[in-house]
Amino acid sequence: MRQLIAGNWKMNGLTVECAALAGALRDQAAGLACDLLVCPSFLQIAMVTDILGDTKVAIGGQDCAAEPCGAHTGDVAAEMLADAGCTAVILGHSERRHTRGETSMQVRAKVRAAMRAGLSPIVCVGETEAERDAGREQEVVSRQLAESLPDGFAGVLAYEPVWAIGTGRLPALEEVATVHNHIRASLRARLGVAGLGLRILYGGSVKADNAAAFLAVPEVGGALIGGASLQAESFLAIARQAVETL
Repeated sequence: MRQLIAGNWKMNGLTVECAALAGALRDQAAGLACDLLVCPSFLQIAMVTDILGDTKVAIGGQDCAAEPCGAHTGDVAAEMLADAGCTAVILGHSERRHTRGETSMQVRAKVRAAMRAGLSPIVCVGETEAERDAGREQEVVSRQLAESLPDGFAGVLAYEPVWAIGTGRLPALEEVATVHNHIRASLRARLGVAGLGLRILYGGSVKADNAAAFLAVPEVGGALIGGASLQAESFLAIARQAVETL
């Protein structure tokens, strides 16, 4: 299985900056041994899609509403993302869970919406520093998986320890392996054989100089990249270290 390297641009990039980044990816992303996905802000999706439309770089959203349409000021429906050219959407990111108060049950409704619209949901799970220090990381991840994934889930998981996102702090490779194995076992128990074929990304301060180590961990099916995805050179340097997995 090809690993997925996904870039979450978060709330970054004016039009000229996003156009330059997308253009660099268009010119340099050919021949990679992985699948590549970028998730710009809502306002930049159409423009980035125009630039990358003839490449194999996929486009995703950073969130979506549970509803397909209606009086939901400021929200964006999964169907709107698909209509704009997206094939995936990030859901349940810790920045939504912890700074916007988003619950796992709300994430589940959004996952259903993404699947309804034909998008691949990338569902994020992960523990805080306090939960890690208390030895509760597997308990927390198990609860998030149980509450966030609907029956028949088809998509991607992303394990992002909250305390490692954008901080430069890194979990030990053994810690990543333990949680990814736990997620895989949970998916198998919940989804049966289908749970064996879902990619589980790692995210949290992944950079070009540490990506190879994380991508070589068993059950790591790729990476969800934040800050390092805002520069084409660093993002592509990570992508070039991707490996084929079983």
